Amino acid sequence: MDSAQFAQQAQQLANDVLVWVGFGTIVGLLAKAIMPGRDPGGAVATLLMGVGGTVIGCSCVSYFCGYRLTPISILGLIAATAGAFLLLLFYRMLGGRFFVEDGTTLRRQVRQPVYRTRRPAVEYVED
Repeated sequence: MDSAQFAQQAQQLANDVLVWVGFGTIVGLLAKAIMPGRDPGGAVATLLMGVGGTVIGCSCVSYFCGYRLTPISILGLIAATAGAFLLLLFYRMLGGRFFVEDGTTLRRQVRQPVYRTRRPAVEYVED
């Protein structure tokens, strides 16, 4: 392998990695926008969720429909967003944000709003 082929393959690899990072970020942001509520994780979690959702969503569509699906298409974007949405949903469910197990039952967790109260003013009484 000469240096020209190596440079071309390195450039192709860098291009593929950057496309997956950009596409994964867009898909992760779309999935977080669809799912209501506060979202766990930061930028790296969004990126990984988007790339994982892309792999899962496009693989499922390819397996069940029988044709190869590229992620960078309209159907690929929809499948990738659905895969990332499912990853986020399972992450929240397994993290205890939706359901809490107490003993033998599984109940839906309802978060009560936390209100900050003011301390009552101190009243001095002279004898």
